[in-house]
Amino acid sequence: MIGRLRGTLVEQEDTSLIIDCGGVGYEVTVSTHTLVSLPPVGEPVTMRIFTQTLETRIALYGFGSALERDLFDLLITVKNVGPSSAMGILSGGLGPEQVAAMIARGETSQLTRLRGVGKKTAEMLVVELREKCELLLATWSAAGKPQPAVVAARAASQSGRSGVLDEVAQALHQLGWRPAAVDKAVSELEVGEGATLESLLRQALRSMPR
Repeated sequence: MIGRLRGTLVEQEDTSLIIDCGGVGYEVTVSTHTLVSLPPVGEPVTMRIFTQTLETRIALYGFGSALERDLFDLLITVKNVGPSSAMGILSGGLGPEQVAAMIARGETSQLTRLRGVGKKTAEMLVVELREKCELLLATWSAAGKPQPAVVAARAASQSGRSGVLDEVAQALHQLGWRPAAVDKAVSELEVGEGATLESLLRQALRSMPR
């Protein structure tokens, strides 16, 4: 399987690219979000790749960021959402953060405005991926994308928390949870041996009010 390509962008037509790697041209499909971040034709480019093996051909899908690939990997786990449909969903938003936020907030009406997403698919995305997208957004936030709001960071630091619990609190604040709910959820976390930011975020999200 091809997981990454590094070469020269030699052709571009709509969302279809040709990347030359050592004399071999690979055809790669990208979202419009990735498209706007591409260098000019003739310049070097590096992309994360998802390889789809079909009976008649091999299809490559490219991503300009780890965030977009993370969300793509979640989208294709939903029934009737294949790689092509997932790229359409990614192309319909302003970026992976916005699409993940719509799913996390259960905004089915907003999701149906994305290309190829009907009411049933929107409902399935929310039912199957809501918690996973909450965790994804919290993980991105804790990693610095997007940066937590100043007030959220201040609230977390004033609470006396430190280390990984402070990161959990900041990520929850960034997702829009009220300070009281964040403080309660974080105070109930048990930081045992081997606990990670992701596992603590998952625990905290499960206890947040719906």
